[in-house]
Amino acid sequence: MCGIVGYIGHRDAYPIIIKGLQRLEYRGYDSAGIVLFDGKGTKLAKTKGKVEDLIKRSEESISLEGKLGLGHTRWATHGVPNDVNSHPHYSNSGELCIIHNGIIENYESIKTALTKRGYTFKSDTDTEVLINLIEEVKKQEGVKLGKAVQIALNQVVGAYAIAVFDINKPDEIVVAKLGSPLAIGIGENEYFIASDASPFIEYTNNAVYLEDEEMAIIRLGKEIKLRKIKDDAIAYPNILELQLNLEEIEKGGYDHFMLKEIYEQPRAILDTYRGRLLADQGIIRMAGIDQNLERFTNANRIIIVACGTSWHAGLVAEYIFEDLARIPVEVEYASEFRYRNPVITEKDVLIAISQSGETADTLAAIKMAKEKGAFVFGVCNVVGSSIARETHAGAYTHAGPEIGVASTKAFTTQITVLTLIALKLGKANGALSESKFHEYLTQLEGVSAKVEKALESNAIIEEIAAVYKDSPNCLYLGRGYNFPVALEGALKLKEISYIHAEGYPAAEMKHGPIALIDEQMPVVVIATKRGHYEKVVSNIQEIKSRKGKIIAIVFEGDTVVKEIADHVIEVPETIESLSPLLTTIPLQLLSYHIALMRGCNVDQPRNLAKSVTVE
Repeated sequence: MCGIVGYIGHRDAYPIIIKGLQRLEYRGYDSAGIVLFDGKGTKLAKTKGKVEDLIKRSEESISLEGKLGLGHTRWATHGVPNDVNSHPHYSNSGELCIIHNGIIENYESIKTALTKRGYTFKSDTDTEVLINLIEEVKKQEGVKLGKAVQIALNQVVGAYAIAVFDINKPDEIVVAKLGSPLAIGIGENEYFIASDASPFIEYTNNAVYLEDEEMAIIRLGKEIKLRKIKDDAIAYPNILELQLNLEEIEKGGYDHFMLKEIYEQPRAILDTYRGRLLADQGIIRMAGIDQNLERFTNANRIIIVACGTSWHAGLVAEYIFEDLARIPVEVEYASEFRYRNPVITEKDVLIAISQSGETADTLAAIKMAKEKGAFVFGVCNVVGSSIARETHAGAYTHAGPEIGVASTKAFTTQITVLTLIALKLGKANGALSESKFHEYLTQLEGVSAKVEKALESNAIIEEIAAVYKDSPNCLYLGRGYNFPVALEGALKLKEISYIHAEGYPAAEMKHGPIALIDEQMPVVVIATKRGHYEKVVSNIQEIKSRKGKIIAIVFEGDTVVKEIADHVIEVPETIESLSPLLTTIPLQLLSYHIALMRGCNVDQPRNLAKSVTVE
């Protein structure tokens, strides 16, 4: 995953691009680069490291003037993170310049062919191969840049969002997309290009999102010219009015985006069910479900596909759907599902979950399911994203922008949406009685306030974090609805603190992990007074007898676990199916504080990017 930014217009490009790269740095931060054109020639600066390193390099080495520019922040795929492999890349002649998000799978064969024709390469990247292929096509075919880009892209296999310009045509930038997101902001005699709308939100609220296999020629003083890459057919831009506001993508007084986003969860959950959940009327309104209710109620099964944190939300949804709606559910890693030759029929419903709406493996699973005739429903957070456009119907979470790489509010809002769907289906197919349905609606309506209260344990959690910040390993245990929460808690600790952590069903501890437990092993146990409480208490006693250190997440007023555990974190009591919305809060805070105490970069953990748009 990489972040790309471009500008062409009447303003100085440098500050726009640098600020844009800072906002996109969650998409990749192992190297960065910028190229500016001042009407006479290009100025290039790029470096290993973060955008702040690029700023220093740029101010020391190049003139910052120019009304056209491209910028890039990288998450390495081909070639190690270093100055040379950083984008932008020039063609051999120096006349063409490119930035690229994605992966060109057949770059080696193209590189071999170009080498035989006399081309040389300074980097190890697939991107430098692509820009030289474009140059070769332009030269051999005698065509303009836009046509050369189109011909070249028909020869490559992989995924891309690219922006290219020719120093001989300083009023034009050519962009194209397949698999990786690309937005074009439309201003007054100026255009902005970015991986998402955040880099240009203060300049314009009008944007075009390219569809897969579309390219655009952006020229000053002219309307955007859209073409289909495969057949050169004319495409017509759909100009959207953006709903994003600047305050949502700033830290708002918090030290880190992750902490801000943890504390935004009460509002995010409320925003997600606001207008959909009408508890006093006994109604759930969801257009995507209402218009396709029979597809769900007549389905043989629901298949949920997702990756990472979204997969954990899908696991929670499996319990919710089967419990409340009595519909069989299978939860699949999207990355495995697409290669498993799965059995999919027209009687299946596939739910695809993704925060960004751009996850490559999940998109591939969607396309496979559609080809097999399944009905595909999307759950994502980003309006206008690829998953929102590729699915038959869907529901947005209303988490607002999530900048921290370790997902927090996306997880809880995804569970909220999936709970609404399960309740609606359970009511429709008779699995839920009228009284149970109303009870669930009332409980869900009150959960936002309970999440707010759960956040009040922050000071206690910080004290616990100080005790275990140097532990090399940690075990997370949960049962039923809270088994996926244990997986998610372990993932958070791994992602941002680099402590090895594993999540397990509590009963499975005896089948292997118990061998690891000694006085050095902290064990986080979710032990709410719902479901299999007595069984979990027995698991805690087994840990205690082997001198393990127990951090327990319990409902308020618990006395049994409090007598056994070394540390107890209380959350408000709720019904079992909603408990993951509360029990996950202390696990997020625990990971945050441990990572902070270990000196880790909380918002930008090493080797990770926010959204994975390549395999």
